[in-house]
Amino acid sequence: MWLVYALLSAVFAALTAIFAKIGVKDVDSDLATAIRTVVILVLAWSIVFAKKAHTGIAVLSKHNLLFLVLSGVATGLSWLFYFKAIQLGEVSKVAPVDKLSVALTMILAVVLLGEHMTVKETVGAGLVVCGVLVMVL
Repeated sequence: MWLVYALLSAVFAALTAIFAKIGVKDVDSDLATAIRTVVILVLAWSIVFAKKAHTGIAVLSKHNLLFLVLSGVATGLSWLFYFKAIQLGEVSKVAPVDKLSVALTMILAVVLLGEHMTVKETVGAGLVVCGVLVMVL
């Protein structure tokens, strides 16, 4: 089931890039990011309340909260830089560079989380990097 969610994520990420490029025309990219964030905030909390998942707030540890906040900061900065990049550049070039996050995430998962990468996964990460270089240069 994770693969279905991952594919849906990819589809919506692609739509995000296209819609954002159209939406940031003649608009400050930070303002555009803020508007997008409000929409996400409303959508996410609506889903949480619809699923009655808000009851899980009481069991969050300080550790959970710390890393969720850090993740939120990283996400916010990623969005701000992404929106500025697509405002200034071509989406067809910005999006592949953004996807370097795939290879970077794999490296960080090994270094910080102690995950192991197979030869196949290492080659795949290398190919992602090579693909980005080919598309951008």
